[in-house]
Amino acid sequence: MTSKKALFILPLFLLAPGLLFANDKIPPPEKLGLVVLGNNARQAGLAPVVFDHWLHRATFTCRLCHIDIGFAMQAGETGIRASLNSQGYYCGACHDGEKRFGGKTIFAACEEEGESSAGKQCNRCHSQGKEDAREIRFQDVAGKLPRTTGNSIDWEKAEADGLVKPVDFLEGVSQKRDSLQLQADFSIEAQTSWASDVIFSHKKHAVWNGCEVCHPAIYASTKAGTVKYSMFQIYEGESCGVCHSKVAFSLFICDKCHKNKVQ
Repeated sequence: MTSKKALFILPLFLLAPGLLFANDKIPPPEKLGLVVLGNNARQAGLAPVVFDHWLHRATFTCRLCHIDIGFAMQAGETGIRASLNSQGYYCGACHDGEKRFGGKTIFAACEEEGESSAGKQCNRCHSQGKEDAREIRFQDVAGKLPRTTGNSIDWEKAEADGLVKPVDFLEGVSQKRDSLQLQADFSIEAQTSWASDVIFSHKKHAVWNGCEVCHPAIYASTKAGTVKYSMFQIYEGESCGVCHSKVAFSLFICDKCHKNKVQ
């Protein structure tokens, strides 16, 4: 097994007391990955859109949305507009009133109808401050899936057990491509006595991300040992922190990555 070294610094509570209770700031499971899209909505006189990652992740891979459809992974970097949605871009790639998933037709985004009908339809997405407008709630999905520490959904186990089967190809949007040879798991040696080594699994990440979500935007090099990072950088949202604690499981569930529990 190839060894890859990363710089793991002293325990955070020794170097940065302000981070000791940082896990108190982790949102509850139903809020993990929640994105509010309000720039263009407010200009149009509509409530901001509330996007739940957990709802879409139960059906689609991260790669499909962030690579094939083209949603940026940074806030404010995707110019989503009603006119683009209605042309089949962004949300409209799936929400066109024709595509079907799970035996149901996906409602059309930003369709033009009568005022009363359109108002109700708009509220399904433009739902901030309109809790009654949401038709599917967190417990409706999470109640059928395994949980991890903090009561979040254990997506890895859910996929491994066949409870979710994320779609990774969208006709008319995705390009057919040959599967790449999956790289073997590798170890990341922890340079400290209080944390054990990490085993990084390409297989587990590739199910959701493919290769393109991580390379080259997050990890420019694929050569072992060339990318240097620390836990401070990860907590600041770099490297693993691009996803973890934002949409993927919390960084404070240490033993999900480290082989043995952090002391």
